[in-house]
Amino acid sequence: MKRQFLLFGLFFIALMLIFRGCGSDTNLEATLAGNDLGIAVLDTEYNMDDLVSVTLKNNTDQDLRIENDCPREPLNVYRYKNGEWIQLEAKPEITCESKDDFALQPGQEMTLDYTSWNHALFHQIGRYKIGATVIGDEENKEYHSNEFTVTGKSWLGYVWGTFLYQPIYNSLIYLVSIVPGNSLGIAIILLTIILRSILFIPSQRGLESQRKLQELQPRIKKIQEKYKNNQEKIAQETFALYKEHKVNPFGSCLPLLLQLPILIALFYVIRTGLNPDNVYLLYEPLKGFDLTLINSNFLGILELQQRNIFVLPLIVAGLQFFQLKLSLASKKKKKVNTKKKDKKGAGEEMQMAGQMMTYIMPAMIALFTASVPSGVGLYWGTSTIFGIAQQLCVNKRVAKKSNKNKAEVRVIEKK
Repeated sequence: MKRQFLLFGLFFIALMLIFRGCGSDTNLEATLAGNDLGIAVLDTEYNMDDLVSVTLKNNTDQDLRIENDCPREPLNVYRYKNGEWIQLEAKPEITCESKDDFALQPGQEMTLDYTSWNHALFHQIGRYKIGATVIGDEENKEYHSNEFTVTGKSWLGYVWGTFLYQPIYNSLIYLVSIVPGNSLGIAIILLTIILRSILFIPSQRGLESQRKLQELQPRIKKIQEKYKNNQEKIAQETFALYKEHKVNPFGSCLPLLLQLPILIALFYVIRTGLNPDNVYLLYEPLKGFDLTLINSNFLGILELQQRNIFVLPLIVAGLQFFQLKLSLASKKKKKVNTKKKDKKGAGEEMQMAGQMMTYIMPAMIALFTASVPSGVGLYWGTSTIFGIAQQLCVNKRVAKKSNKNKAEVRVIEKK
């Protein structure tokens, strides 16, 4: 249990680092302070198809207006080719939230990204810079960012994109294309059920392994009490017990580990994948599907590409709490010897760790759900419901097997 709790802690930290970012460039502030309009690209190097972002800062004591030419790219993009800077252009079929010029008050900062234009503008290796045109009373003036480079994909990026992100992306788009109203929410639910069905056997083994570990805790406790001054002997006897009952102590962690790469891929699919710029990622049979038809509003109350910080996190946390209660459910507690109440054995310690996990893990899941697009939370909630059903089956199966073993023991005793 301690091992599982520690693994989940590491799992949660990894998710938060990946989804929320690990910080910004330390030279960003210095670059932004260079002109009346500070303009800086967040990174100096991007792998191909990484999302490019740029920050603007008004260093004057007056309001600044910056040209907005939507649906064209937010700011001018230049690529260095054959000894000169060439301006690039992209005009995807998107709905502009506003066509008003960008306004910056004195000291104000604003960050823009190229979500809807990224591949069209930055799909080639080379040197780039970005220019922002400030609209003046007499003349317009353009300010340029620091230069940055776009490099080829790493082997890890290629493997990730080809064998995980792209299959999940295309599966989701295919489901969206066939469900009524091109509903993203229904497609996510169906995709979750399909993925959990594919992972059913390893997940089932993991849950059964977890349940068997619980069944063995009284015997493990006796080993720890018997050899309490010999840690090496405790490890040897415990390992022998695992081997005898064919239990993998790390097997209970498998369902969590299988979820991680899928969760990360789905996060990026929902955050940046559902726009016309990403049509190049579609497999040939789906090339004709219009990505602008995707309906990301689920049941009229949940916008799946935006965060929901109250209702959805509470629902997902409640489901996670219920699943943990099921997974930690055990037989009726034996009466504790009052003479030994003052001594905390390994069983009591494990029980305390389990209780702690039951309350802390849902809270962490709620925090995680509130920090990512609601579509990711919908996936996690649906996956948890599937897990609850699976856990109920495992508990019933283990209980039935346990009762059968007890019956066989009674028959042997009568003989």
